[in-house]
Amino acid sequence: MAEPAVPAALTRFNSEPVEQVEDVLQAINAAPRFATEVAVGRPYPDVDTLVRRVEQVSRGLPWEEVAIALTAHPRIGDRVTGSSPEARSSRREQNGMTAADVELKAAVLAGNRAYEQRFHHVFLIRAAGRSAEEMLAELHRRLDNDVEVERAEVTQQLAEITALRVRRLMENGAP
Repeated sequence: MAEPAVPAALTRFNSEPVEQVEDVLQAINAAPRFATEVAVGRPYPDVDTLVRRVEQVSRGLPWEEVAIALTAHPRIGDRVTGSSPEARSSRREQNGMTAADVELKAAVLAGNRAYEQRFHHVFLIRAAGRSAEEMLAELHRRLDNDVEVERAEVTQQLAEITALRVRRLMENGAP
């Protein structure tokens, strides 16, 4: 039985200069050591192995690096502008907010303010595949977390977002 074909995007990812790969990865997850740790693991035999490594590295980041990565993420519900890879990804991922009515959008923005006042960083959630109502319910639930529990949830959400973006990069050539 023949081996499955390696996607062209993975072949490029495995063979491009390390600096170029790190630039692409840095746009996906801005934590300082993330890009280097994933890049040095090349070559990856398949996309699933790459995505597992991305999740592993993301989950293993110290809080200080997660906090740096958070600075690249817009608030849920904010109108994302710009043409950076992060902006394009965020617009696509926050698609569930586009159908939200004015009251729901206002509730999300008020929840963001309460969350940021409590935890001192943006509310991070894997928005892809979630409705505005689901994101608001998660925001309210997580407001009751203590700091350590919330940091663990944020790190997990960052890992999920990063994995989705890397998988999209391998499928579409752009995160």
